[in-house]
Amino acid sequence: MANYAYYALHELHILPHDLMAMSRREQAAIFAMIDIRVESEKRERARTRRK
Repeated sequence: MANYAYYALHELHILPHDLMAMSRREQAAIFAMIDIRVESEKRERARTRRK
């Protein structure tokens, strides 16, 4: 949870108290979007390293 809050704050500019005030469903959506974005960034880094 702390990693998601950190990422939400620094990358998405969502304050921790705003994140905690969201419903479970909203939090799940944010966390899923963070997972997708992190995976995409990992693939991009791997792709640029191969070049």
